[in-house]
Amino acid sequence: MGDVMRRYWMPALLSSELPHPDSDPVRVRLLGEDLVAFRDTNGSIGLVAANCPHRGASLFFGRNEEQGLRCVYHGWKFDTTGQCIDMPNEPAESDFRTKVRAVAYPTVDKAGVVWAYMGPREKQPPLPDLEWMRAPAGHSWVSKTLQECNYLQAMEGGLDTSHSSFLHRDLDRDGLSNPRVRSTAPRLEVLNTDYGYMYASIRHLPEDKQNFVRVYHYVMPFYQLRAGGAPNTLGHTDGHMWVPIDDVTCWAWNFHCSTTTPLTYERWQTYEHRMGRGLAEDFIPGTFKLKANASNDYLMSRERQHTVNYTGIEGTNTQDFAVQESMGPIYDRTKEHLGSADTAIIQMRRLLLEAVRDVADGRDPVGSHSTGGNTVRPAQMYLPEDAQWSETRLKEALVAQY
Repeated sequence: MGDVMRRYWMPALLSSELPHPDSDPVRVRLLGEDLVAFRDTNGSIGLVAANCPHRGASLFFGRNEEQGLRCVYHGWKFDTTGQCIDMPNEPAESDFRTKVRAVAYPTVDKAGVVWAYMGPREKQPPLPDLEWMRAPAGHSWVSKTLQECNYLQAMEGGLDTSHSSFLHRDLDRDGLSNPRVRSTAPRLEVLNTDYGYMYASIRHLPEDKQNFVRVYHYVMPFYQLRAGGAPNTLGHTDGHMWVPIDDVTCWAWNFHCSTTTPLTYERWQTYEHRMGRGLAEDFIPGTFKLKANASNDYLMSRERQHTVNYTGIEGTNTQDFAVQESMGPIYDRTKEHLGSADTAIIQMRRLLLEAVRDVADGRDPVGSHSTGGNTVRPAQMYLPEDAQWSETRLKEALVAQY
């Protein structure tokens, strides 16, 4: 699966973590590799192996200066491609520096994210260009949070639609007006695509003689897109990317996009705080780890569990983390009992296994060279009982505008 992940561009860090040319280097860990990111004097971004290829000292302590990162041990200096460009402890006439290169990966700074490609150069796919990545300034925001479990069980939580009727239910707000409270056993329909699949969560509301239909997208290998805003309103997308740090931790990336009205940074931060993932005060200082975590039972309140919300835990993402991390770092899936509500999870696993076989046999994995995921958006609306969601006006809402 590590070989599969290396065939896609993935988010490595927030652009704001490298705020200006020659800013401080940043430690990055992806797919079990320790790396260092830096923005050089010209603004280009390097993502290089953490250890200097000379004697192995950490380049995190390096001096970021004059278009390169200089190891403080012996002064060797590397550009953003990993090429050694200065070797001051060797004779001036030596050409040894031209023969030394640090492991480095291509990067692109886009939509507030530094993207990295860690696979074979000859297999490099197009850079992703989903709707939220193309949105004008102020219409799209992105954040990340450290999650202490395998990326797959985190992603499966995002693709699971029926849990919102329980895990995220607010007892003091969610009444019969909420379709996820009125109909707790949605019927799922999955349609395969060249980028992954789209799936519909269909909740029957017999008293109203209609269905509440919410259409999601799974874009290989780790994106989920879901509709934000109120039902029957278009142009609001929420989503996640779950990126492996290693086998037992991952980054949960969060993005929001509005095609209708811009969202101020202050309103975005308020939204993130409500979700339990955004403000600096929500994190342990100097980290992206939530203060509400496993060590303190996610600040759960049994009193609030009986009076305020289903879990007694504040913040949607924090609630997700509590149940996903409670499985342990990697859950033994042979102990599961999957039902019809798990259809999207089952299909996602099939696609990933298919991708593993494709890469092993020398083929491109599903979605790696597809641009189909760039043109879609999620949506949700009420439809008549007998309407087919894939053949109605809802279908028009699934086409990206940016």
